[in-house]
Amino acid sequence: MRRLRLRQEVIGLSSPATSAAAPPRAGADPAGQSAEALLSEMNLPGVSGARREELRAALVRMHAPMVRRIAHRYAHRGEPVEDLAQVAYLGLVNAINRFDPERGDQFFVYAYPMVLGEVRRYFRDRTWGIRVSRRIQELRPRLQRATQRFLQAHGRSPTPGELAAILGVSLEEVTDTLLAWESYRPLSLDGAGDGDPEGSPLAERLGAEDAALQHVVDGETLHGLLARLPERERTIVLLRFFGNRTQSQIAQELGISQMHVSRLLSKTLTHLREQMYGP
Repeated sequence: MRRLRLRQEVIGLSSPATSAAAPPRAGADPAGQSAEALLSEMNLPGVSGARREELRAALVRMHAPMVRRIAHRYAHRGEPVEDLAQVAYLGLVNAINRFDPERGDQFFVYAYPMVLGEVRRYFRDRTWGIRVSRRIQELRPRLQRATQRFLQAHGRSPTPGELAAILGVSLEEVTDTLLAWESYRPLSLDGAGDGDPEGSPLAERLGAEDAALQHVVDGETLHGLLARLPERERTIVLLRFFGNRTQSQIAQELGISQMHVSRLLSKTLTHLREQMYGP
């Protein structure tokens, strides 16, 4: 049954358009030679290396429509079509190199799943924003399909527990996959945020640690401690650090000695320091 469905999909992909200008059917060379005939010649013992490369290039050109079709099939996932086409061509070349004409299979049916698998491996191994386990990578598409089916059947999104029961996996695996899902395509700091393509780069709107923040905290703490000081000690501190007075000027204003001002100031500062940061 799977082979029949695959053949039907292959036929659908390779059927010519109604226009006479449609590309030749995959598996048939414009000169009339089939892919199987070219591969048979390519695998003959006496074929030169140059001729083998010519045959390989002809096979690649012959199956270019299949490569482009597969690349466009996955273009909506955010990767450039050109990159996906290169990956698909790699899968096609691998299929050409590994195909055994003596088995009697049609090359197109053999190559199609190999090309498709190469593109899928590219998404699995190369396009995640962070490295996650193979198990999580493989569970993600299953989780997507199960979520869509549940939403269609029940009109709401499933809970992680319901997804775990549907897929036959643990709740922890579902939770890890849901968390990793958000990391598949993280936002670029150079791109615009909030869905506004004309907006400023996201990096310019991210908050950063403010070095002056600790000074604000210390200032508010100190304000409360100063309010609780005796009036003379508070006056000395305010005149010295906010009035920019010398100890001699403060002593003259308060009618005490400069030595007394020095002792009171030292004692008061020690008290404030211990109240703010501990002894």
